[in-house]
Amino acid sequence: MRVVVALGGNALLRRGQPLTAENQRENARAACRALAPLALEHELVISHGNGPQVGLLALEGAAYTEVEPYPMDVLGAQTEGMIGYLIQQELGNELPFEVRLASLLTLVEVDAEDPAFGDPTKPIGPIYDRDAADRLAAEKGWVLKPDGDSFRRVVPSPLPKRIFGLEPVRWLLEHGCVVICAGGGGIPVMYTDEPAPAGRRLIGVEAVIDKDLASALLAVDLRANALVIVTDVDAVYSGWGTPDRRAIRRASPAALAATEFAEGSMGPKVRAACTFVEQTGGRAAIGSITDTPALIRGDAGTTVTLDVTELELAAPI
Repeated sequence: MRVVVALGGNALLRRGQPLTAENQRENARAACRALAPLALEHELVISHGNGPQVGLLALEGAAYTEVEPYPMDVLGAQTEGMIGYLIQQELGNELPFEVRLASLLTLVEVDAEDPAFGDPTKPIGPIYDRDAADRLAAEKGWVLKPDGDSFRRVVPSPLPKRIFGLEPVRWLLEHGCVVICAGGGGIPVMYTDEPAPAGRRLIGVEAVIDKDLASALLAVDLRANALVIVTDVDAVYSGWGTPDRRAIRRASPAALAATEFAEGSMGPKVRAACTFVEQTGGRAAIGSITDTPALIRGDAGTTVTLDVTELELAAPI
């Protein structure tokens, strides 16, 4: 079975945890322990988030005033390489030596007319209190929005249109390689029409693509059998944040589409899972990184499938 697993940024760096290399490696190690059984049983593609990491690089770059800060596409490439390295090394430590692994930088095309450029929503970097958020907005011109009781910087998050480099991914999978790609939603690029002699050119974009939506597109294009989105919560919940909250165990895309979820957190994950199931007839699952093998079996988390028509809820908490 061909499986795409999308590791959430919070699965690699817990909320409020310092952005140290040691913390990120420790979390990558724990994630890879959960992923290793899948690599032995299935064709495995791993994508990952990069919100905390790309935000930190942007913050560090803004503090160095001798040069202009590096653009988001370059920072995205840096984080894709860094996190891919950690996953590749730690997963390699969990698997037999003969299992091949590869980390690829992945370019993803977006539309210059995407309305996301006028309404930044993608949270990146650490969390701030209100005073720090107000100061950074004034000093750096950043857009910061509420994230729970705190604030985070937000940047445009255009929809992914096309993933470049699928042929090498397919070739690697067919030759028994675990592939790590489309990290952080991929490196955002777009085509521009310029006067001759330059003509049509591919350029980087100041944005961060949603990792879950890019992972769904990747899974569809690779004709994967399953898409697994792992994060720091055990399932998708109905009535989240209320005393009546209940975990959704199984649901159809239509039933989930009729339910509202937070746009900055669970919303894109649910939308990505529904898109994959609708376009392929495959199965998607959303849940905790520690439950990854059970998510594949449908024994944990939330399973999105065409085999049901309504929301199947767990018992009240």
